[in-house]
Amino acid sequence: MALTALLSVSDKTGILEFAQSLHGLGVKLLSTGGTAKLLADAGLPVTEVADHTGFPEMLDGRVKTLHPKIHGGLLARRDLPAHVAAIQEHGIDTIDLLVVNLYPFEATVAKAGCTLEDAIENIDIGGPAMVRSAAKNWKDVGVLTDAAQYPVALAELKASGKLSDKTRFAFSVAAFNRIADYDGAISDYLSAIDFEASEGQAAPKRALFPAQSNGRFVKLQDLRYGENPHQQAAFYRDLYPAPGSLVTAKQLQGKELSYNNIADADAAWECVKNFEVPACVIVKHANPCGVAVGADAHESYAKAFKTDPTSAFGGIIAFNRPVDLAAAQAVSKQFVEVLMAPAYTPEALEVFKAKVNVRILQIELPPGGDTDWKNGRNAMDVKRVGSGLLIQTADNHQLALADLKVVTTKQPTAQQLEDLLFAWKVAQYVKSNAIVFCAGGMTLGVGAGQMSRLDSARIASIKAEHAGLSLAGSAVASDAFFPFRDGLDVVIDHGATCVIQPGGSMRDQEVIDAANERGVAMVFSGVRHFRH
Repeated sequence: MALTALLSVSDKTGILEFAQSLHGLGVKLLSTGGTAKLLADAGLPVTEVADHTGFPEMLDGRVKTLHPKIHGGLLARRDLPAHVAAIQEHGIDTIDLLVVNLYPFEATVAKAGCTLEDAIENIDIGGPAMVRSAAKNWKDVGVLTDAAQYPVALAELKASGKLSDKTRFAFSVAAFNRIADYDGAISDYLSAIDFEASEGQAAPKRALFPAQSNGRFVKLQDLRYGENPHQQAAFYRDLYPAPGSLVTAKQLQGKELSYNNIADADAAWECVKNFEVPACVIVKHANPCGVAVGADAHESYAKAFKTDPTSAFGGIIAFNRPVDLAAAQAVSKQFVEVLMAPAYTPEALEVFKAKVNVRILQIELPPGGDTDWKNGRNAMDVKRVGSGLLIQTADNHQLALADLKVVTTKQPTAQQLEDLLFAWKVAQYVKSNAIVFCAGGMTLGVGAGQMSRLDSARIASIKAEHAGLSLAGSAVASDAFFPFRDGLDVVIDHGATCVIQPGGSMRDQEVIDAANERGVAMVFSGVRHFRH
């Protein structure tokens, strides 16, 4: 008995060729609207759904496939005599293949100026209903919701005249996932609309945070364990990942990434891609332990490594420029867990062949532009708390020279301003309380994650001393304000001659007076960078 396929797609990519192949295999074609016209115009024998059901399409296309002859044909179990008898009694033919993709709701609401009416009209009803029916009855019906599935289906149909149980089940799972994504997008959009504030406006006013948040992620891999060996974990990506983000990485070599590898790699990559000039970032336990800029990958690495060679052991290294032979030879002298760069020369990869366990990731830098997404950054950050989520806009603030406010009598020099901006970029990626000493485009000492800002300052100076680096004439960044002058005195005592901090403390004047008394330059950024 010939198979019957129902084809009804909004995105018609590849559908004509697929239908032609189905026809060549003797499959009977049913279709709707524009899809039916496309197939008929190409000379394919196709039956309109309205002719199949004996009921006309109506309500501007809102009702066409919501009919027992469609859903009975999709839902009837072939292994149950009662189901077979029921559809025979009512003249319902079985449908063996369903090919549906949905109205483009997500693309519609992403357009500037999208009206609520446009959004509502792009909510598909019949499509999801058919997909759910077919997916539920996966043992008898193959449901295709993506053009990428067409070649797989054709290969099996040509080989055996039917789809395998494994393929039908996989298609069913993909179909339910698509419906979940689709419904989640609708919920996100509609629950963000402020209805009263939108009355009389063409485009509705939408809240930044919807009344219901529907996360949609795709699993990339199961991990050996989580943060600790007794924990289980998996790695997921956004449904639509930003270009140049960590999940787009291609692993060229090395062992499977661990949970901690991924977390640390993200910290390193987010920091290094923030620099416009060649840069290297070395991360250990989610904190940058060495950051530098240079003429190329090799020079930036050599400077970054000097900051804290001890912590760099077993660290994560990220470059924002291609890794060449010189950089590879330098890096290969230390124990490194993960190496990231936008590209590697063949000579560089040859060096690492001897280091088979080193995980080498290649990530294209984001294209850049006027949105977080184009810059490869998350628009939102999420933190899990007991039975809840904290959701906030991501800390993507970029400080410019013009944003700085000099608050001391002593004015910073051009070189000091450059060092201060560099220190500020690094401090943004250091766990709070963060204190970062820098000079000449490299970190000299980093103090991270302490309960007291004084302790972070002391740790940063100790790190510099252990690395044999002088802090004389250095620039210091503090991710939050100095609440008292004592923290400022500590960094000055260790050699800082200029400081950048957000300002905003009740004792700002006390700290400014201390800076003037000590003869250092201080600028306020007006922005805090807590990172917990």
